[in-house]
Amino acid sequence: MFNLGNLGNIANMLRSAQEMGAKVQGLQEELRAKRVTGTAGGGMVEVEMTGTGEMLSLRIDPDLVARGEREIIEDLVPAAVNQASMKAKQLHAEMMKELTGSMNVPGLDEALSKVTGGSK
Repeated sequence: MFNLGNLGNIANMLRSAQEMGAKVQGLQEELRAKRVTGTAGGGMVEVEMTGTGEMLSLRIDPDLVARGEREIIEDLVPAAVNQASMKAKQLHAEMMKELTGSMNVPGLDEALSKVTGGSK
């Protein structure tokens, strides 16, 4: 029927899951505090984001604006945003790997690879 010896294993698994949840929540707080930067056009456009991918600031070289280089700005802004976003994703993946350490979490490597677009 039901093996009462397994109750201890189930309790340990639940405790581990709760601990992991708390650690992941802490990781999210750390990521919010971290900053990543993306640049384009040799630094003419710079974007700063949190480690969770929230954009904090956008800096555009004043000379670009003064010259009315709208098309160039329209090209450089998405490039800088994409670079910062990729850095945030990579930071998240690295910190998640650190958090899980030697734990064998099935599918974690594959999931992190998808998040970062396959880069390590």
